[in-house]
Amino acid sequence: MEKYQKILAIVDPTTEDQKALKRAIELARKTGASITAFLTIYDFSYEMTTMLSGDEREAMCKSVINDRTQWLEFMIAELDVSGITVDCKVIWHNRPFEQIIAQVIDHGYDIVIKGTHQHDKLKSVIFTPTDWHILRKCPCPVLLVKEHLWPEDGNIIAALNIGSEEEEHKALNDKITAEAKQLAKVMKANLHLVNSFPGTPVNIAIEIPEFDANDYNLAMLKHHEEAMLEHAAAFNITEDYTHIKEGLPEDIIQSVAEEIDAELVILGTIGRTGLSAALIGNTAEHVIDRLNCDVLALKPEGYVSPLDVK
Repeated sequence: MEKYQKILAIVDPTTEDQKALKRAIELARKTGASITAFLTIYDFSYEMTTMLSGDEREAMCKSVINDRTQWLEFMIAELDVSGITVDCKVIWHNRPFEQIIAQVIDHGYDIVIKGTHQHDKLKSVIFTPTDWHILRKCPCPVLLVKEHLWPEDGNIIAALNIGSEEEEHKALNDKITAEAKQLAKVMKANLHLVNSFPGTPVNIAIEIPEFDANDYNLAMLKHHEEAMLEHAAAFNITEDYTHIKEGLPEDIIQSVAEEIDAELVILGTIGRTGLSAALIGNTAEHVIDRLNCDVLALKPEGYVSPLDVK
């Protein structure tokens, strides 16, 4: 799998259990990739040191960076990284997502891997602002790591938007499926294609008495089944590994993921930012919030990060 040759693994300074780094090592062992363990740090007490000279402030930053670099190097030394190239990079910055995306843009990383946080009492995953910024603005694939293992002969889901006539969706479906096939081969896993379709619009059923909701649903199902089978055949995937159900994408993807105990869901995000993201939200983000397995989010071809101002 030649495309994942440079991995940017995001280090979490608040925990000793570095899920992202461990997953990066697991992936690198299968693909021959090199890893950069990346940490951004910022001490807000630095804002209180304005009375110090510029040299003294710089010395303080360097001291903190050196301390965190030693911690990171020690932690990596405790892991099994035999045969894998792992380097460390620690940067002083108060907006981690900007530095993560800048590293991708400046150094051509193929994938960003980041761990997620779990709320101990609610047993649900908490996504930080950094997570959402990376998902929306990072130009390369982003793998969000949860607690699920990656066993051999496990299951991977490619979450598609089959049935849409928009070229952007068709191209993204092809990209998701191709990426999923490659990862399934690397992970020695089974690939499942999942698609949802909307049910009868309630307002139509109410306003038009002669409207036959059952016929409408059957027609929608048939349309999506035919489109799915055509798509699956193009990638040599059999019908047994396709799932088409009526409902919201976040409900259907979560349901199938739990049913087959998926270890990874691969989906597309169009990367909305600004007001449209706040008002509309991305389907991908609604889905990610509810899954208990790893999630790989891909951007459409030609996507340019809003932070790429060159």
